[in-house]
Amino acid sequence: MENQTFKPLGQRLIEQGVISKAQLDLALEEQKRTGDYLGEILQRLGFVTEAQLTFCLADRIGAASIKLKTVSIPSEALKLVPETFARSHRLIPVNLVNNLLTVAMVDTVDVVTIDELRRLTKCHIEVKSATHGDILKAIEKYYAEEVVDEDIEKIITEAEKISADKKEDESLAVPIIKLVEQILYRGIKMGATDIHIEPDELVMRTRYRIDGVMQQGPSFPKKLQSAIITRIKIISDLNVSESRIPQDGKTRYTIGQKKIDMRVSTLPAIFGEAIVIRILDRAKVLVGLANLGFFDKDRAIFNDLIERPNGIILVTGPTGSGKTTTLYTALGSINSLEKTVITLEDPVEYELSTIRQSQINVKAGMTFAAGLRAILRQDPDVILIGEMRDKETAEMAVRAALTGHLVFSTLHTNDAPKAIPRLVDMGITPLLISSSVIAIIAQRLVRIICEDCKVEGEPNMQLVKKFNLEERLDFSQPFYKGKGCPVCNNIGFKGRRAIFEILVMNAEISKLIINDIDPDKVRAVASQSGMRSMLDDGLVKVQAGMTTLDEVLRVVF
Repeated sequence: MENQTFKPLGQRLIEQGVISKAQLDLALEEQKRTGDYLGEILQRLGFVTEAQLTFCLADRIGAASIKLKTVSIPSEALKLVPETFARSHRLIPVNLVNNLLTVAMVDTVDVVTIDELRRLTKCHIEVKSATHGDILKAIEKYYAEEVVDEDIEKIITEAEKISADKKEDESLAVPIIKLVEQILYRGIKMGATDIHIEPDELVMRTRYRIDGVMQQGPSFPKKLQSAIITRIKIISDLNVSESRIPQDGKTRYTIGQKKIDMRVSTLPAIFGEAIVIRILDRAKVLVGLANLGFFDKDRAIFNDLIERPNGIILVTGPTGSGKTTTLYTALGSINSLEKTVITLEDPVEYELSTIRQSQINVKAGMTFAAGLRAILRQDPDVILIGEMRDKETAEMAVRAALTGHLVFSTLHTNDAPKAIPRLVDMGITPLLISSSVIAIIAQRLVRIICEDCKVEGEPNMQLVKKFNLEERLDFSQPFYKGKGCPVCNNIGFKGRRAIFEILVMNAEISKLIINDIDPDKVRAVASQSGMRSMLDDGLVKVQAGMTTLDEVLRVVF
């Protein structure tokens, strides 16, 4: 019998249905060219998620997995393995008991590295499995924390001395460089999506948007404001001498081996230029279908929709509701080796492997409509239009859908049924809507209760009565909340998931759209066909212990 334990990684992933042979062949060709790990290449191409890869690598020898954020690594274990060795071999020591060193590794059957560890540490080695991302975070925390996470007050004192002397360009002074690095580093470390730098009359404040909610960061003396803003402009390739008009730029921050792109926007204000830095962490966008927030039934519906050969799938919701993540995840789930996938975005924020991405440039004449006309001459199977903004773009999207293309796009509406009158307002006839649109997905993002401080709690009965939820909740089941801990910055929430409503077109809804575009009537018919509203989806997630009632009602109403 063939040895099942030590089958090659690629073969095991194929047998588990994670990748196809064509995807493996492409990754192997890339490996010949670059010499990188096969697993890293498969992730980079978007064929596997980190969780899928880690499960497969660990499963080969039945190694137990470990959540590194829940353990405290002793210094005596860290001293046995140099940081450079840990980084290059994608591992970190976890514990040392007598002469047994427990090590978390990405590839748990890398016997060469295990032998090297044994010789290096003179210990017996116990191997556990962890994701590459978790290992990198742990390396940054335990090896580099003292170097990177510096005392801001001490740096401010040094910077103020430079400011008082004014003997050199302040923005190039070491303390100012360190302060800007600290602003960026802390935002990434806390999991922020945006960093706000806000000049006030007497100080300059920083705030971080974490899981959709603003949190206060450090404040800086007013005298350092100009130097800090200038430094950010320098690293973002902006005009440092221009402060009268808004500017847009970008920069990149490196933590260990992880490179994170950032989009920088400046805005003139009465107390100085305000800056917002959007953190573009690709790992947070390409999350995989399993992590979007769909329950099994809705995930099956979504899978079926993205496998359709043609039609329009619209994702609706306000800015910051996770529409981009849903769309990119959909594209990542489509086999881009067998289909041509082209996107039209403003701007392209995240690069997707094996997918052609185009960026809007209005000044050069590259509008959504012009770009879409060009895309249709590129023989696409799947098209992503960043946003339907005008009649011409919407008409061309409809034409593309009716001529055999699958089209993804977004609209800004509060719920799924209201997307229909919005399209009519843009000039699309109800008949064309019913013929081309196959589904409308509305969504919001709710914060997830921190697993490290999750405890039972009581639902807010005032809200229950206010929104008439007595009959829609099961009070015999426990409700949960987060009490706050260092892992979640004492907020009680860590991470976000989407709540959805998926309106799938059928004959009855299509007929209703043609005769009457009243969104309330559309919702009633869709509900009879099995559509669950965002509120109901959120309440199910509350009952499942994922989030709180207050959080769901905060984002829905």
